[in-house]
Amino acid sequence: MCLSYFWSIDKDMTLKAIPKESTLFLIPLGFFLMKPFSDGQKQKLLAFFSYAMVGYALYYLFKALIRFIISKDFDVFFYHGEYDLDSGLVPKALNAIHVSVFAGVGYFYFLKTELKTVLNKVFLILLFVFIILLSSKNITLVFFLLNLIYFFFYSKSANKMRLRNLIVLSFILGLVLSFSKIKERFLVEFQTNTTNSISSNVIKNIPEGVHNVSIYEAWNNEKFTPNDFFPGTAFRVYQARLFFDFLAEEPIFWSGFGLNASYLKLEDKGKDYNVFLGSKEHEGYQKKNFHNQYIQVFAELGVFAFILLIFILFINTKNAFKSKDFTHIAFAILMISLFLTESFLWRQRGVVFFTLFYCLFNFQKNSNLIKTQTR
Repeated sequence: MCLSYFWSIDKDMTLKAIPKESTLFLIPLGFFLMKPFSDGQKQKLLAFFSYAMVGYALYYLFKALIRFIISKDFDVFFYHGEYDLDSGLVPKALNAIHVSVFAGVGYFYFLKTELKTVLNKVFLILLFVFIILLSSKNITLVFFLLNLIYFFFYSKSANKMRLRNLIVLSFILGLVLSFSKIKERFLVEFQTNTTNSISSNVIKNIPEGVHNVSIYEAWNNEKFTPNDFFPGTAFRVYQARLFFDFLAEEPIFWSGFGLNASYLKLEDKGKDYNVFLGSKEHEGYQKKNFHNQYIQVFAELGVFAFILLIFILFINTKNAFKSKDFTHIAFAILMISLFLTESFLWRQRGVVFFTLFYCLFNFQKNSNLIKTQTR
């Protein structure tokens, strides 16, 4: 990241981004200099984090309840606000997808706790409801997948009661999807992606005359119009398309554009494709990042950084399954899936969260290995 300053196409943006990313170096350095955490200390740290997430969940649910009493608007219980900071369950600046991941780690800590007190069960249910209401499609699907993996392979009743666990989880999934707001967020994806010519009035809460872009259109249309609306998946396909355009047109394979320097190119491409460029009320598509960590790294730092990122995630996942610590497994899988839809490490809270938990889960294992070898 630091070296990319010397070839960056936007040196000011790269220089401003480097301090934000410095925790990738400083946190591992801190772990290296400190005494290794014992298993007991690690579990205490995870417990403190999980209880803190319960506190956040209670705060935002209570806040949403007060706003609902005032406004009678059920939208305050779901996702984050699109434009108004107080129109969703959490502010848009926090990002519901990121908060879902934070809460997910806390949830799986309580789930794998062997001695579940009544209070712990209440916290588990609270975080479950909070994650569902945040209604990130990607994280919700991965969340249910992780619950299936836990109940079928890691819980005490895994071998004896798999059929019961399947019935219970199927019932919960059906109940969750029965909520109209959550179901609507999934339908936006599936309805607009099953056909090339779906009419916009099928989807609720979209202004009349706005066309919902399908995945096919996002990848193939030569031009768009300001009336074209990109659902989440279609937008990420469009951004991936821009990356492959850059790869063919620009010399970025080895070095990339430079840290945080792709915005100029994305904005120019947005104008070329004639996507909605924004208004006084709404921001445009051309000013957003790639919304994919793998592509973001490749486009800005080149192929070697991309390989390094894959290697980092591979080591984390390998250690997670080897340790059989389900909180670590959940963290590993959540990160892999999150990086497909978010440039998580390009946000300060994202890089701090990822680096801290990566070191907490993986440094312990290496230090134990060193102790064994010295003995």
